[in-house]
Amino acid sequence: MHGWTTDRIPDQSDRTAVVTGANSGLGLSTATELARHGAKVVLAVRNLAAGANAVAEIRKTVPSAELEVRRLDLASLDSVKEFAVELTADIPAIDLLVNNAGVVLLGERRTTVDGFELHLATNLLGQFALTGLLLDALSRAEAARVVHLSSLSHKNQVLDFDDLMSEVDFNASRAYGRSKLGTTAFALEMDRRLRAAGSPVISVLAHPGLTSTNLTPRAWEGRGLVGAISSRLFLLRTQPVERGVLPQLYVATAPDVRGGQFFGPSGKGEQRGDVTEVRPSAEATDPTTAKRLWDVAQDLTGVTFL
Repeated sequence: MHGWTTDRIPDQSDRTAVVTGANSGLGLSTATELARHGAKVVLAVRNLAAGANAVAEIRKTVPSAELEVRRLDLASLDSVKEFAVELTADIPAIDLLVNNAGVVLLGERRTTVDGFELHLATNLLGQFALTGLLLDALSRAEAARVVHLSSLSHKNQVLDFDDLMSEVDFNASRAYGRSKLGTTAFALEMDRRLRAAGSPVISVLAHPGLTSTNLTPRAWEGRGLVGAISSRLFLLRTQPVERGVLPQLYVATAPDVRGGQFFGPSGKGEQRGDVTEVRPSAEATDPTTAKRLWDVAQDLTGVTFL
């Protein structure tokens, strides 16, 4: 896949894709390219006005795009369940789910309406519940895929099952990294369970390396001069969204992708570069840890599948 670009995306006509967090950054770029290649795209967003703006943005370059905006707040299990019920009633077969939405915040610990730590709730539990609730619709498609967005920050992390919600010892960057470790372990465990069930659906992973998105400045909001300088220094090391999005577009569309594969940038430290297959951390690949996490996620969300 050396030098892989969006020009090599196969025709996506007759495919329906759901992209979470599709109103900006990697999600908007993903939705745009899928629509450009013929897919019907459901933009699943927290803010419907932002979703409408994203539709207008996509139609500037893809006037014929088949797009739909629906409200989804992954930090609320009620929102996830409402979204899934309404979507599957209208669209009984889904070809592609891109679990792109995420949150990264520095500063004080925050919780959701369900009482969960915000990073874990949004980056793992909400996506776990959404994926489980849409699995029947995915199974009705001919060759469906679930794309999970990981992060370099999942490496060098260990899940603390005695303090998953970071109530005892909160560190924002660690909480984010652990949530992405959870995402990665979930994606790999889902692949194992899909294979065991003989399902045609595949679960795949991608990460964007260091990419400049709107999450970057948000992470340093309210942190004064230090935050402004840190944000600027980080941005100098990043690649643009148009490059960072390629791994997730590759796993979403390339014909030869297999369940359980993980793609990211090829450069030093996987920070930037061409699309290549990469390795998850040892913790993420541990089936005992993943099974325990799966059981906990089912208990916390009330969503049981596979």
